[in-house]
Amino acid sequence: MTLRFIGTTSEHGNCPTLYEVVETGDIVVQGDKLTDPKHLDQLRDVADHEGFVVIPRELLTRFAPKE
Repeated sequence: MTLRFIGTTSEHGNCPTLYEVVETGDIVVQGDKLTDPKHLDQLRDVADHEGFVVIPRELLTRFAPKE
């Protein structure tokens, strides 16, 4: 898997960040882990291998395709 950096709203090189999987066009999201059990209980259809991160809306709107 080859990742291409898309962008970040971080000023110091930390998360949140978006990457594209070059081979498939899928998106990889880097952000703070969602760990609060009260929040995790609200999620649906979660497989054991899945995880969740929190990112600011600005990250998606800034780097979303403008097509």
